[in-house]
Amino acid sequence: MTGRRIVSISLPQFAMERWQRVMEQHGTAPPDDIPIVLAREGHHGPVIHAANRIARMNGIRPGSRVVDMRAICPELQVEYADLAGDRTTLDRLVLWARRWCPWSVRDGEDGLILDTTGADHLLGGEVAMLVEMETQLSLLGLSAQLAVAPTWGAAWALARFGPVRSVCGASEVEVKLGALPVTGLRLNTETVQLLRRLGLKTIGSLMDVPRLSLTRRFVKAGMEANPLMRLDQALGKLAEPVASVEAKPPIRVQSRLAEPIFDPTPYLPELCETLCEALKQAGQSCRRLYLTIYRTDGEVSHVEVATSAATRDPNHLHGLFRDKVERINPGFGFDLITLEAGGVEDMQESQNRLDGGSDNDLHLTRLVDRLSAKFGPRAVTWPVLRESHIPERAEGEVTALTAMAETVEAAVKERPLRLFDHPEEVRVLYAVPEGPPAQFVWRRQTHRVTRYAGPERIAPEWWKDRPGTRLRDYFKVEDQAGQRLWLYREGLHEDGRGGDPRWFVHGCFA
Repeated sequence: MTGRRIVSISLPQFAMERWQRVMEQHGTAPPDDIPIVLAREGHHGPVIHAANRIARMNGIRPGSRVVDMRAICPELQVEYADLAGDRTTLDRLVLWARRWCPWSVRDGEDGLILDTTGADHLLGGEVAMLVEMETQLSLLGLSAQLAVAPTWGAAWALARFGPVRSVCGASEVEVKLGALPVTGLRLNTETVQLLRRLGLKTIGSLMDVPRLSLTRRFVKAGMEANPLMRLDQALGKLAEPVASVEAKPPIRVQSRLAEPIFDPTPYLPELCETLCEALKQAGQSCRRLYLTIYRTDGEVSHVEVATSAATRDPNHLHGLFRDKVERINPGFGFDLITLEAGGVEDMQESQNRLDGGSDNDLHLTRLVDRLSAKFGPRAVTWPVLRESHIPERAEGEVTALTAMAETVEAAVKERPLRLFDHPEEVRVLYAVPEGPPAQFVWRRQTHRVTRYAGPERIAPEWWKDRPGTRLRDYFKVEDQAGQRLWLYREGLHEDGRGGDPRWFVHGCFA
């Protein structure tokens, strides 16, 4: 054993808590009494990735198929998990956690590992340090389970299967690990099932088995399938260093003034040019700019602007601060101005003209940036395609400053130019069997169908819709005035899912 001290932070509800926090920021958070799950794609359809408290109380468990859980809880609301966003947020937490120690790393998809060797005395001991970590994480809206031990493997097992805020000394590792299940050794599912069939359900029972017999069985197994190697890591007999990720230095420029000024606007063009030159030298671009202005009386003012596409054009970035700097109270004047790049990402130079320039000027994104800076980021949105064959679910809206997600192929079938947010029900006067209405009343006017095409049948999405949801038959119709509408019949006669079919207008083609 060495004198190392490793803290494992388990965030068991990280994905759901992050999703709920994002919904609260957008003002669309659902009530707490609705069972909600986040789903991801599995081998046989969507599976549960995370569930909120009310869903877990109804027996919903991660890893189960969505269709099976709907049978248990018909009112279950399903949303898709943002796995890439979770990883990005967790990577930021890795750097955020360095307030307690200089070495930290991401541990899987729901945890952090910190090497706190020699740092606990700064916070009053290890128990006080764990309490401080738990408190700070709770302020971020994250529930955590923590443990400190001499090894990564021991801390990981105690954080997930041990008591609350476990503190394990070097002489207590074998005793405290012995009572934990073999799942605490970070083994894959197949190996855990095999050990349980052999009667080895706890780490202590695995320690009592002669090592030679287990070595023969797992001699060719990898790290996640070899319980002996994982046991050696937990006991400190096999090294498992914390390969800490180095934080990239921020790209920041500043202007220190000899005398206080009241208007920082004349200094912004030079700051933007210097910052963009630094980005160019690093082969990078940015999506955000943070302007910080320090007053002589100690007050600090912040201004933030964002872009919809990565850029390092100084003129464009400078234009985003228009009308924003004027709102700052100058007080007794400013003596220091700093400008920092955020959302930094790699950007390669492209040349497609003989004079060395490029025609890839994204004028649309620049317009979006100016509108968002003037009216606010939530006022400007753009449509995105969704993976759904239900018309109202096939398209959504995101803020224009949001990074574009992976696009999906557009539907090849003709769709109306204008799709109503909510289908409008019509009163049918006469309907053709298996066809559209011959006449119907919509918006207090009688429409007589002169031509039609269809039907196009669209079935419910069984993994999202509630049981009993009726199918739709869509028709493209043209009335006596030449107006082309998109109608659908909800349900069929005697389909066992309700009364007579209902008719709705869902859009218009002109």
